[in-house]
Amino acid sequence: MIQRFMVPGQMPPVSHYCHAVRAGNQIWVSGAVGVKPDGTIPEGTVEQFDVALAAVDACLRHAGAGAEHVVKVNIYMTDIGERAAINPRRVAYFGEHRPASTLVEVSALVDPRMKVEIEAVAVID
Repeated sequence: MIQRFMVPGQMPPVSHYCHAVRAGNQIWVSGAVGVKPDGTIPEGTVEQFDVALAAVDACLRHAGAGAEHVVKVNIYMTDIGERAAINPRRVAYFGEHRPASTLVEVSALVDPRMKVEIEAVAVID
């Protein structure tokens, strides 16, 4: 059975997708960006990362998972030189539950003010 979730309080999709999909014991979270619920976008990468990570967490929880269930995370940044600034936030969120990870620099995200986007895949026992 496949369940598709539009998560309350999250930025409405900018295209034809949902926030998260659960198929059996697997959950995929669409790319989350640093847009606050009121539609504002913080200027700093760290602040945007915090907002995006909170959105990922809300989507995971809505689908029945948490940080401890994440097996893969993809992070896209417009300035990879800021990786060290977001790393403590990653450590705080995942703790001992380290997922496989990819972090890449991209030339742009959907809005030129956006600096970071996070995707996640989780597996529930």
